[in-house]
Amino acid sequence: MPVPDEVVRHAREPGPLESPWIWLACAALAVACVAVTFLVRRRRAARRCGIAVTTVCVLLATLTAVNGHVGYVRSGTDLVLLLQRGGGPLRDLGRVFEEDGSMPGTRQIRLGGPDGPAVERMVVADPANAVPGGRNYVLLPPGYADAANANRRYPVVYLVHGNPGGPEDWLAAGDAPGTLRQFARLGALPPMIVVSVDLTAGRARRDWEGLDVPGGPKLESYLTRSVVPVIDRRYRTRPDRAHRALGGMSGGAFAALNIGLHHGDEFGALLLAMPYDVPDNRHRLGEDPALLAANTPRDYLRTMRFPSPVSAILTAGAEAPGDVEGIRRLAEGFRARGQRAEVRVEEGLGHTWRTARVSLPYLLAFAAEVFEGGPRR
Repeated sequence: MPVPDEVVRHAREPGPLESPWIWLACAALAVACVAVTFLVRRRRAARRCGIAVTTVCVLLATLTAVNGHVGYVRSGTDLVLLLQRGGGPLRDLGRVFEEDGSMPGTRQIRLGGPDGPAVERMVVADPANAVPGGRNYVLLPPGYADAANANRRYPVVYLVHGNPGGPEDWLAAGDAPGTLRQFARLGALPPMIVVSVDLTAGRARRDWEGLDVPGGPKLESYLTRSVVPVIDRRYRTRPDRAHRALGGMSGGAFAALNIGLHHGDEFGALLLAMPYDVPDNRHRLGEDPALLAANTPRDYLRTMRFPSPVSAILTAGAEAPGDVEGIRRLAEGFRARGQRAEVRVEEGLGHTWRTARVSLPYLLAFAAEVFEGGPRR
């Protein structure tokens, strides 16, 4: 399914907080502060103040330059979503974007404007799998609540964040609401529900990789046995593998790959941005070689059987040659087992959220094609 040029341009356009003018202005202020501090160097209090202000400007210049490259915080709304992960007043600040949702256990937030998807935050706790409560975000297509669509059901795309990170990342750095808004405005994508899944187990700094960790959180089980059934119960989904896709970026793409291959009876499409195929944190699987082998797609993909067909799209930035090599290796593995696999390399991009954002329109278009029974080859 083709992606309109307007959607591509939107995905590639830097946000206001990614502008190079921000870090350049901070750098210029740092230089000016150094000059002023030199002029007042004989006055101890003024010198100390100048050094402090210079240090702050240098830090801001560094942070904004890194952000401009990585594309993690695009706008003020993105910044609020990031701060909302903190406690106390930071979390309260994030709540200015929320209002009561229409369902028990949900809250609705306003993102993407009137033409964008309605976004509901749904907490799904699963103590049995050591997940105290996950902040899962459900993006509903325009018209979902209209009386005319009361009997309409929708396919679902599940997206997993990278590590470290959280489910807000697909709303902010990944700009899923903005991309869906552009598609909807042009009528270029069939309506679908998109779910940004929380696989942090309440500890966002831990790199769980979506694994069922011995003695720890069982995140593969949480996604497949808790989140998916809850989504199917609460929303008008098409609850079958032919209309369900699983994707992610970086560590989230590894999770989507591993979980999706383990549960081919639940997911018909895999949407993988910058995936890798060997777990980074093998120690989380203990000393069990069989468990490690069962969670290393590079090895088990070679011999696994596919009772039902799986279609995969794999994307990477050209500036990350290891990623490009990895997606091509994975694509060959899928094709060797008779499965459809498409590869897309984004020029001028590396292993960043900017690459995931630019890839997202193609991931969603690929999913829509699979949902509609598109070509197997």
